[in-house]
Amino acid sequence: MSAPARTRPPVGAALSPGLWLWRSVLARNVTTFRRQWPIFVSGFAEPVFYLFSIGLGVGALVPLVTTDSGRQVDYALFVAPALLAVSAMNGAVMDSTFGVFFKLRYARIYDSMLATPLRPRDIAVGEVAWSLVRGGTYALAFYLVAVLAGIIDPLASPWSLLCVPAAVFTGLAFSGMGMFATTYLRSWTDFDLIFLVVQPLFMLSATFFPLSTYPGWLQPVVQLSPLYHGVALERALVLGEVGPGLLVHVAVLTALGGLGAWGAARRLDGLLRS
Repeated sequence: MSAPARTRPPVGAALSPGLWLWRSVLARNVTTFRRQWPIFVSGFAEPVFYLFSIGLGVGALVPLVTTDSGRQVDYALFVAPALLAVSAMNGAVMDSTFGVFFKLRYARIYDSMLATPLRPRDIAVGEVAWSLVRGGTYALAFYLVAVLAGIIDPLASPWSLLCVPAAVFTGLAFSGMGMFATTYLRSWTDFDLIFLVVQPLFMLSATFFPLSTYPGWLQPVVQLSPLYHGVALERALVLGEVGPGLLVHVAVLTALGGLGAWGAARRLDGLLRS
């Protein structure tokens, strides 16, 4: 008797299942949020409020600000790219922390996923990808608001068209690290620790003031912030100050996101298989 024919797996599946299986996790999240779009867009409002209250309100009192490169620009133009990075951060943090914690500790959705061919690394990559979708959507919406308000002019600075793709790197860093941190949380009260980190980063990452205005001893600390690299990247694109140094910001954000996703996958493997 001849042996039964075996079903041939998708190309590349045997080498790296995560390259294709993670898409089912992303598809599930997209389907889930079709009926929860008000929750999806909720995190977009805060940076917009800051843009109009601080960028335009304070900007009327402080019309010009000197950047770290010595260039004088409108305060609203200085703040807008920073808040665009904050929008990407908010979108990534929302899902990689609150969403992941609920699925992991309460809904036990990941336990059900492991009954399928999915692996912990596929879950981690899928959740990070979904966080990037949300963060990228926030960044795109914020960019359009800034353009319609006349703060960012794509014709004056064509490089600003890359702001939304660049925001994905900011989302990647906070999504990976956020998910990794969430695997250590045990209750909802532990989220106070998340806010304890995110809020200072929001205020102290050269978001509202140039790095040169910080005390000398504090400047290296500010530069350790993932958001600082996102802000510097977005601001350089909006102001047209593009150079090889931007690759450093991209590399730092990518490394943080990759390490976070790798650590989250390792943690999920231990938690879900124990």
